[in-house]
Amino acid sequence: MKKTVIALLAGVATASVAATAFAKEGPVPYGMRHLDHVLLIMMENHGYAEIINNPNMPFTNKLANKAGLATNYFAVGHPSLTNYLEVVGGSNFGVLNDHSPDWHNGSCQTNLSTGQPALDQSSYPNICPFRGAGNDAATPAIDTSNLEGNQPGPVININGSASYPAQPTVAKTIAHQIVAKGGTWKTYQESLPPTGADNVNSADGVFSNLNPPTSAGVTDGVVGLYAVKHNPFAYFLDIQNGTHPGLSLGNVASFDGNTGLFADLRKGHVPTFSFIAPNQCNDQHGRSGAGPQCDYDPNDVGTQKGLNPALMYQGDVALERIVGAIKASPSWNEGRNAIVIVWDESDYANAPITNQVALIVDTNDGDHDHDADDSHARKSGRYYTHYSLLKSIEGALGLPCLNHACDATTDTMNDLFDGRK
Repeated sequence: MKKTVIALLAGVATASVAATAFAKEGPVPYGMRHLDHVLLIMMENHGYAEIINNPNMPFTNKLANKAGLATNYFAVGHPSLTNYLEVVGGSNFGVLNDHSPDWHNGSCQTNLSTGQPALDQSSYPNICPFRGAGNDAATPAIDTSNLEGNQPGPVININGSASYPAQPTVAKTIAHQIVAKGGTWKTYQESLPPTGADNVNSADGVFSNLNPPTSAGVTDGVVGLYAVKHNPFAYFLDIQNGTHPGLSLGNVASFDGNTGLFADLRKGHVPTFSFIAPNQCNDQHGRSGAGPQCDYDPNDVGTQKGLNPALMYQGDVALERIVGAIKASPSWNEGRNAIVIVWDESDYANAPITNQVALIVDTNDGDHDHDADDSHARKSGRYYTHYSLLKSIEGALGLPCLNHACDATTDTMNDLFDGRK
């Protein structure tokens, strides 16, 4: 992810969030209405104030005004991979960087087993694939240790006052839980090469780190549109190796092709849980070398003033296309379904910018004409985090809570997922 200098946040308390240390899975979260399908779209590196009321994001803001909007929702840590893991697994699994997996290595020591976090420093090795159990990494409110590229620091997590201690953690995700219950899952990763996800760390839809353009006589390098750091399931050894039926890299598809996102939607072949990651131009992350419409924000300080308007608009158009395809799918009106759009984190920014991000929930309650008015518009000012999102999806799908989603301080988002008037 992009890294800009973050100044010292003065006078902010670092009180810990009290957490009940569930070592594996707890009970099914209570109070959530049943869902048949959840389609989660992950966007990148922009805080709440940069998204909401942004004139370069007309579709997103129209949707936020007619569906459910969380106005007090926080990403947990930094950088990107950490948040992706927290959304699908309720833990950072000891990883506080964006490094690629140490593919198929079953003999290395995981960060869970050693209890030593993988910090955001270039000297740290690739990530040992997750397996087993152990302790994850603590998330302090003000992080003064994970600063490479973020000098002079510190890094602000959550809301600048809440924190999470390290706790016993099991190497599982919501995908593992869904398969155990007999459901289906898939992660759609835009610009994945046709050869699939195995050993692929970066790709642009055809070329990848395994098949660089120079091998075909093309001189430009791979434009890293697909990034494995946005594919959290690829970091689990059993998924890398396809150890269990229903859990493999075969569950990873691109947006295009016969098994891609748009083909599945047209056919009405929608799994129980879809994790949708647009590429790094369409998710508002930005990439150098991909053209001015994909350039990084020139001055990301937590407000709209320093943003690249083309990058913001491109992300808005991408969301409109994805959401439109979901609502045009035969599966949208089959059962009770929800689309969730969330940003992984606010980018590293100047204090007092916190890790507040936007989250939108759109259910198919009253939306059978594909053009519903404000019949299920709602806003929630309740305090939520990525762990709340996981706990809510688990409750709605009848799954046990997992890792930090089991914390007593993690609330379900029933007010946003209940789309009735």
